[in-house]
Amino acid sequence: MKLAVVGKDVSQSSSPRMHTFILNAMGRSCSYETVSVSPEKFHERAEHLFNTYDAFNVTIPFKGEIIGYLNELVGDAKSFGAVNTVLSATREGYNTDGYGFLLMLENEGIELAGKTVIVFGAGGAGRSCIKKLGEAGATVFAFERNADRLREIYREFGNFTPLERVPYQHFDIALNCTGVGMHDTVGKTPEVLWEDGGVLPVGNAFLSLCDTVIDLIYVPEQSEFLRIGEACGKRTLNGAAMLFYQAYMADCIYLERTPSAAEAKTLYKRYLEENI
Repeated sequence: MKLAVVGKDVSQSSSPRMHTFILNAMGRSCSYETVSVSPEKFHERAEHLFNTYDAFNVTIPFKGEIIGYLNELVGDAKSFGAVNTVLSATREGYNTDGYGFLLMLENEGIELAGKTVIVFGAGGAGRSCIKKLGEAGATVFAFERNADRLREIYREFGNFTPLERVPYQHFDIALNCTGVGMHDTVGKTPEVLWEDGGVLPVGNAFLSLCDTVIDLIYVPEQSEFLRIGEACGKRTLNGAAMLFYQAYMADCIYLERTPSAAEAKTLYKRYLEENI
């Protein structure tokens, strides 16, 4: 199979190594390329993707833009309004982020039913997590500095409580989906509007009230959000496993294979052992 990942800058992406490992474990060989495209060049490069690759993965900032080139959105891609997995022959688009997120939590023994979760950020990742958390039985609260975006998501899903201001209260899980803490924001946490009217980064005062602290960021391995959570004595988890599990699901789609949580967990353990 000829595969690729396309994004604004995927030169350092772990997708080639990850997908090659998974597919080889499933008995299939592949070539997997990285395709970095500037946003202004995406339109002229899009058709090349369908003509060159059997399938491809899509990442920031093209998860929404690719939809205009597809014939059909399947499963979560419809409700998320974002695609990360494309089959070229049929021009079908899928989104495996939600699967990866829930499987990461399941395999870490983090239960969601009846739990209270606050989500920071309602962009592509936050949107998918909000929906999946609600479907799994969690009581979800979300804060997004773009209030219009949050209201739009609430009109679509309606399975969470949008917050204009964040209260200092207990949550079972605090989840960072903003991306703040990576690239040029390493060492920072998301700034939010608090119930007292102040705009300050999430810190000890809030995370000390939560039981589990999760950040979808995995580079660096420990974000500032997680560092603070650990310093407060909380259980912490980054998004590395989610990345692997969403890749696993994408490869199952490529091969028309039924996914197995047990198989995914076994493969992830092997992957870590071989890539330390």
